[in-house]
Amino acid sequence: MADIRIVVNGALGKMGQAICGGLAGQPGLAIAAGVDAAATDAAMLVPGTRTQAPLAKSVAALPASLQADVLVDFSVAAATMPAVRAAVQRKMHFVVGTTGLEPAWPEEMAALAKQHKVGGAVIPNFALGAVLMMHLAQIAAPHFDYAEIIEMHHETKKDAPSGTADATARMMAQARGKPFERNVPEVERVKGARDAAVSGVTIHSVRLPGAMAHQEVIFGIAGQTLTIRHDTINRDCYVPGIALAVRHVTQHPGELVRSLEKLLGL
Repeated sequence: MADIRIVVNGALGKMGQAICGGLAGQPGLAIAAGVDAAATDAAMLVPGTRTQAPLAKSVAALPASLQADVLVDFSVAAATMPAVRAAVQRKMHFVVGTTGLEPAWPEEMAALAKQHKVGGAVIPNFALGAVLMMHLAQIAAPHFDYAEIIEMHHETKKDAPSGTADATARMMAQARGKPFERNVPEVERVKGARDAAVSGVTIHSVRLPGAMAHQEVIFGIAGQTLTIRHDTINRDCYVPGIALAVRHVTQHPGELVRSLEKLLGL
């Protein structure tokens, strides 16, 4: 069986480089090309290999003769939809992990997948442990009255709270069947100290150098707390989940997947 050939959007960034190298090392997968707005060369060296792949500033600028099966997008929000629109015109399936997307964009992706008969995935977190953390949080949610989330990322992350924290809070409230109870201070010594909340779940966003991606969900009820925590050590943690999604979309044209849970059978 021929390899699934992948175009990585955001290929020159730290995440893009980790994805290119990681996917190139997965059986049955190959890097067909890289796309990055910062590209100045016509080719790039695939990390961890001795092979080069074509490089362009946009998906639309890739050579028409390029044979590719799946777009993997880890760029910036403003670049995602142009990349997906161009990819489906080439009958490429797509996997999107970029955060900070506009709420209407997943619906457009679903329509594009159906119209062009390609498989798609837009997933807030590809770390398998993070998906399990979210799943366990949903199981715990109906049994507690209060819940808070502490999420920590590197100092250059552009959005807050993280897409994972936002999704976790919404899934917890849905599992509980109603918003969580929440402390609202009578005296707010620093304005906005407890303003960030989703469905009654207060979210604290920490941004520090040295951090990568960490999330702690803390539940509380009379006399006890429960903490569920996930930590990523390096960007390699995302590769198995991305590879799983890449293989899935090629087998499910017309379908848009929005959670890795489905692919894990949770």
